[in-house]
Amino acid sequence: MPRLSPEPRIRAMKTFVTPANSVTPAKAGAQFLQTFPTPAKAAAPLLLALIVAGCATPPPIDPASLPVTPAAFKEQGPRFTAVTPQPPQEWWRAFGDAQLDELVARADRSNTTIQVAAARLVQSRALLRQSRAQQLPQVGVNAGVQRIDGLGLTNLPAGHPVTIYTAAANASYEADLFGKLALATKASSLDAAASESLLRDAKLVIEADVAQAYLALRATDEERNLVRRTVDAYRGTLDLTERRYRAGDVAELDVARARAQVASTESDALALDRRRTEIEHSIAVLVGEAASSFSIDERAWDTALPSIPAGVPAAVLARRPDVQAAQASMLAAQSRVGVAKAAWLPDITLTGTGGFASSQIEDLFRFSARAWGIGLLASLPIFDGGRREAGVQFAGGEMEVAIARYREQVLVALRDVEDQLAALRLLQEQAQAQDRAVTAAARATTLSGIRYRDGIVSQLDLLDAQRSELLNRRAALEVRSAQYQATVGLVRALGGGWEVQS
Repeated sequence: MPRLSPEPRIRAMKTFVTPANSVTPAKAGAQFLQTFPTPAKAAAPLLLALIVAGCATPPPIDPASLPVTPAAFKEQGPRFTAVTPQPPQEWWRAFGDAQLDELVARADRSNTTIQVAAARLVQSRALLRQSRAQQLPQVGVNAGVQRIDGLGLTNLPAGHPVTIYTAAANASYEADLFGKLALATKASSLDAAASESLLRDAKLVIEADVAQAYLALRATDEERNLVRRTVDAYRGTLDLTERRYRAGDVAELDVARARAQVASTESDALALDRRRTEIEHSIAVLVGEAASSFSIDERAWDTALPSIPAGVPAAVLARRPDVQAAQASMLAAQSRVGVAKAAWLPDITLTGTGGFASSQIEDLFRFSARAWGIGLLASLPIFDGGRREAGVQFAGGEMEVAIARYREQVLVALRDVEDQLAALRLLQEQAQAQDRAVTAAARATTLSGIRYRDGIVSQLDLLDAQRSELLNRRAALEVRSAQYQATVGLVRALGGGWEVQS
């Protein structure tokens, strides 16, 4: 598979598509032959084939139709210390979480999307073997018996049918003088390469989905613990308010407000329980297991947050399997244009048969019953109603579609990296701001609690301070979770690998 460079090195030529009112290669060759003297016309078929053969090569791809790879990413992301690169198939180990490693391994073994992609690869490789087999001699054996009479097939008068027994081996070989079979094999080889890249892309996508779902689960666990602790704190405030109400220090309205805050926070905790269950079930599907028998224990969120350097765009595009697959498909479509154009050329087949034929089965394998034959068959359709011309136009259209899809895939890949780099840079700044907000909100809650107990501020001031602290702590968790999600997204955008920046 050719590697991409910052400036794709593909020669420029427009795609061959025959307009409806143009002269086809065969017609042009026939008109050219009319200028030769009569003796030279004896070699007309060979000369015509050589003329048309010059038009059977696949058209080069115009580099103007391809995106230009930038020299560097616009977003360079936060300046962290670069982690040691992992092999592309084990990038998730940079997070240092043994349970994540186990879940990804289970997904690699049992995920149905990966299994489908693997089956597609088996199919494409089988088609490649079929295509290669067309370039080899075809050998077979046959045996038969015929009852014939008349039509000059025997030297006996009519009414005396004869039974003919035959046993023979036959061989045929299509001489690929104009490269049609070679181009078809090349296209099949590129299809197989595309399927192999799609399998790697499917694995990368599933592995990233597992990592993101698992990290979302851990973030949900952390938020659940926070809300539960807050519920306990609110209940303490409710107990204090109820005691003061019984002592006649506060009104019943304060008790109702405290109870409402406890109930509302308990509802939030139950909503988080529901979210955790849904995430857990989604992970079960990703690892190829039934949700009914799948569970992940709750534990502290101690997963490391690695820093992933972006590298340079050219290396990223060469590494991303989806870009590799789109490139291989584009080159395969290019080869199929050559196959379609080669349909204008003659097919030349060598045949050979050797065996025995006899009217008596007991004499079938005697030396005197031997029979053999060799042949050379050349075929070239003269009038096909425009079928071959339409085939060339169709293949040219498919090539244009493949070029557009490749261009789109490259642009999407660059956008993915830029998105995640920008997200990580902004999330780092947001996390710092959110930490300051949490610190200030926690201090406000502490001061409000002291002043409320001393009767200096109202209960509303305390409740507002508590709600503000909870909201800010939950927002900080959301930012932290988004940092993990963006890090996994960056790994996925980089094709599952990276290089350490010096």
